[in-house]
Amino acid sequence: MLDERGHDRGGIVVEDVLAAIRFAAETNPPFDLLRPERSGAGRAELHLSHRRSRSVAKWHSQCQISVVRPRLFTFDVFGTIVDWRAGLREALGSQPLSDADFDRLIDVQGELEQGPFRRYAELVAESLARVLSVPRAEADRIGAGAGNWPFFPDSAAALRKLARIAPCAATTNSDRAHSEDVQRALGHRLDGWICAEDVRAYKPDRRIWEVAAERMRVPFGREWWHVSAYADYDLRTAAELGLTRVFVERPHSRPGAAEHSVPDLAALADLAEKS
Repeated sequence: MLDERGHDRGGIVVEDVLAAIRFAAETNPPFDLLRPERSGAGRAELHLSHRRSRSVAKWHSQCQISVVRPRLFTFDVFGTIVDWRAGLREALGSQPLSDADFDRLIDVQGELEQGPFRRYAELVAESLARVLSVPRAEADRIGAGAGNWPFFPDSAAALRKLARIAPCAATTNSDRAHSEDVQRALGHRLDGWICAEDVRAYKPDRRIWEVAAERMRVPFGREWWHVSAYADYDLRTAAELGLTRVFVERPHSRPGAAEHSVPDLAALADLAEKS
């Protein structure tokens, strides 16, 4: 039975099935005729050869087994673990921050991330000065303190639970200093922290994931679950690398195709336990 958000009692959503079909169509030629844009094909064109029928049957059988058990979880931090919108609003005090302005801040940061490398604290400060005309000294203070922004209520407990299933590492557009602040507040250290300052590049650059693979000693593949509320920064690159994508439906998010969609990290932990 599905609840009002489309979830069944196990936390898996209908979109997961659709994402699996799309993934199969994109990565396996026998599924080309199953693509939505081919839905108007004639009967002769839709006829599958015996070989293709066997491929479909094999894929269907694999889908019935279960979720691939994870060997590694990697997480976006700001927006997925840390409630960066709430943190910014708190840091700005009496200055209002609308949802539209918050989106603009993210977009300006994304533009700056494509230029010569600068630390994330500097990019936060620059975006605040541009979008909200925050005085530079105040903007610098807010950027430096990003690691102290609050967690989503489910984050800390869920990360502890997930760490009992597989190693958990951050792959984050942030600075080394933010790592210490976040993990201190979390109450325990993650198994890895791969940040933009280490790599001198920002997501969606795949170098972030390449360094993560090297440090965590896990190859790209479906046993690597990448978790994010943002398709544009995370899930698209994860798809290119063949990872299992987990979309987290945070209050502010940018949805995209994923193998799994969960309302929060607690639901992800429940799902992973059943894999």
